[in-house]
Amino acid sequence: MKVYISVIFCLLSVSVFAQTTRKYSNEFMNIGVDAAALGMSSAVTSHTADVNSGYWNPAGLLALEDNQLALMHSSYFANIANYDYAAFAMPLDNQSAIGISLIRFAVDDILNTTQLIDQQGNINYDRISLFSTADYGLTFSYARKLPVQGLNYGVNAKVIRRVIGDFASSWGFGLDAGIQFETNNNWKFGIMARDITTTFNAWAIDEGEFENIRNAVEGQNQELPETTEITIPKLQIGFSKLFNFNYDYTLLAAANLNVRFEENNDIISTSFASVNPALGFEFGYIDMVYLRAGMGNFQNELQIDNTEQLTFQPSFGVGFKYNGIQIDYAFTDIGDQSVALYSNVFSLKLDFSIFR
Repeated sequence: MKVYISVIFCLLSVSVFAQTTRKYSNEFMNIGVDAAALGMSSAVTSHTADVNSGYWNPAGLLALEDNQLALMHSSYFANIANYDYAAFAMPLDNQSAIGISLIRFAVDDILNTTQLIDQQGNINYDRISLFSTADYGLTFSYARKLPVQGLNYGVNAKVIRRVIGDFASSWGFGLDAGIQFETNNNWKFGIMARDITTTFNAWAIDEGEFENIRNAVEGQNQELPETTEITIPKLQIGFSKLFNFNYDYTLLAAANLNVRFEENNDIISTSFASVNPALGFEFGYIDMVYLRAGMGNFQNELQIDNTEQLTFQPSFGVGFKYNGIQIDYAFTDIGDQSVALYSNVFSLKLDFSIFR
């Protein structure tokens, strides 16, 4: 119990400290993984129970009965940016499990025109080169059962690598922690604390390259940007219940409260924290075919006439599972109800029991 109290006080202290830091950093780590989860608007904190739990709540890794592999791909901004994810997890014994995952969010083949005009003022297209800007997140997960029946915990250690061509790069490190609790009547509860140590990124900027572009616009000198970033903590609280009908049909209903320790346009917002709810549903047939729907990203958007309008991001998904292979699809903004860009997401999950 002393350990849990210490963790809570640590989270609260770093949350207060984080009020003086920038609000958004390493946002690519908040996009989400697994089409099945995204089809439910990411309301999976309480019931995630597979290889993807390393991202959503590492405590869910304890539900693994065999090794699992997951892959996902999606594109954003009219296929300009690519988002890729791969994960592997395995049980160690009846009490613990481990996992590893890698996320890459990148824009490739960007034109570098900083040398387009030579010192004589001539345009030389041979001086154009290509570069990529890429963000990488490598996560190591560990989960273990607690002596209390139905109560599990998990922790993540994250290594962040961000690269902007030859111009700048950074390394970062952070920790996550999560718990899950399941009752005897199919209720599940979960808490996921992200970046509990305030994930820290240290940038290295090539000042030689920077000098080439700082006067790119005459009379407007570019200032050297900050070389440190801190990602403030976030808290996700979830609960869910599974309903069974006539043995063949199931309905999973889930909800999340996503908390950021800063003030923004979320539906509930104060100077200390903002809360954004998410709802998700999954209808299953004989544990083979799944239909999913969800609503999330509720925002009070400021309109041109200075009034506020409540928007949300609906999602839809389908899935098929057979003999250890699961394929899922999600469409993340039905009807364009929010300013968030929609995306088509595909994911694959492979249970190694298929080889036994």
